[in-house]
Amino acid sequence: MDARFSYLDGIRSSSTMISTPVYQISRTFVNLGDRIDDFFTGKQTLRLENEALKAQALILQHKAQRLAALSAENTRLRELLDSSALLDQRVIAAELVGVAPDSADHQIVLGKGENDGVFVGQPVIDAEGLVGQIIEVGRFSSRALLITDNQHSVPVLVNRNGLRAILRGTDHTSELELLYIPDTADVQVGDLLVTSGLGQRFPSGYPVAFISAVEHDPGRSFAKIKANPIAPLRKIQHFLLVFSSDSTTESESEVDEKIITAEEESASNGG
Repeated sequence: MDARFSYLDGIRSSSTMISTPVYQISRTFVNLGDRIDDFFTGKQTLRLENEALKAQALILQHKAQRLAALSAENTRLRELLDSSALLDQRVIAAELVGVAPDSADHQIVLGKGENDGVFVGQPVIDAEGLVGQIIEVGRFSSRALLITDNQHSVPVLVNRNGLRAILRGTDHTSELELLYIPDTADVQVGDLLVTSGLGQRFPSGYPVAFISAVEHDPGRSFAKIKANPIAPLRKIQHFLLVFSSDSTTESESEVDEKIITAEEESASNGG
C-alpha cells in the first residue's frame, strides 16, 4: 500500500520529525565514543612513542659516554707517543689488565710479557713520569711494582742542584719519602726529583716526583722530606716499558747502600 498509494506520507513525515533527534542524539554518543577511543588510543601511542624515545636517548647517551672514553683514551695514547718520541731508549706500549686484589700491594698487571721481550727490572713509565718496575714476567703478561710501595726505592737527584738521594715508597698512593738527606741540605718544596741513573736500573733524567714537604728537626741528623709522584698512578691505563742497551752492572740495593753510606758519612762530617 505504501508503494502504490500515498496513504502513509503523513505518518512517514511525522515519524521522520520524531526520529531525527533520536538519530542526532545517538550519533552524538557514537561521535563521543569515537573521540574517547581516539583519546585513549592517542595517549597509548604517545606513551609507547615516549618509551621508545627514552630508550633511544639512553642508547645515544651510552654511545656518547663511550665516545668520551675513547676520546680520552686517544688523548692518553697521543701523550704516550709524544713522550716516547723524546726517549733515546726503545719502548713498547702496554695496557693495564689488572691490579692487585689487596689494596696494600702496590702492584699492577700489564698486557705484555716474555713474548714481547719484557724482563724483570724493566722500568715502567707513563707520559708524565716514572711509574715503577717489572718484578715478574709471564709469557703474555707481567707484574709491575709501583714506586709508592714501601719495598720500592729509586736513586734520584734534585734537578735544581744535583743533590743525590734515595726515594722510597710509603704504601700511600700519593706520597713518597726522601731518605738520608742531611738537615742542612738545600732541598725546597716544589723541587723536581729525577732518576739519577745510578745502578743503571732506571735510565737517568726521568721525572719521578715533586717535593711536597720539608721538616727540619734540630734533634735529628736527617730532614723529614715528603714527595708526591708526578704520574697519576691510580688513573693510568696505558704505560711504556723502557728497553735500555746498557746492561745492569750493579743491583739497585747495592746502589742504595752506596748512596746511604755516602750520605751518612757526609752528615757525620757536618754536611
